[in-house]
Amino acid sequence: QVQLVESGGGLVQAGGSLRLSCSASGRTFSSYAMGWFRQASGKEREFVAGISRNSDNTDYTDSVKGRFTISRDNAKSTVYLQMNSAKPEDTAVYYCAARSGINNPRDARWYPYWGQGTQVTVSS
Repeated sequence: QVQLVESGGGLVQAGGSLRLSCSASGRTFSSYAMGWFRQASGKEREFVAGISRNSDNTDYTDSVKGRFTISRDNAKSTVYLQMNSAKPEDTAVYYCAARSGINNPRDARWYPYWGQGTQVTVSS
């Protein structure tokens, strides 16, 4: 198993930047594909970005392409989400998730391990 803890959330003005971190403990971090998801109030959880075990594949939902960057440091057992040009519609609780395997699918059901989430609020 792996335990995940997100950090870095907070309040940012529209157009600003924020970097989320997700630290993992437990089994070897490099054996997990990772994903970032978000859930806005009253809405379903949605895929934001994913990264494969060795970082050779990344994927983004269309609404964040060109603004967000997912990366990972396997030596530090940490995955990051760099959020630039933030928009009010990015406001949500952001979760990181892990799954054993190579690929990083967009369907949350493929990820058995989740962090507790971190709130991101973008003010207009």
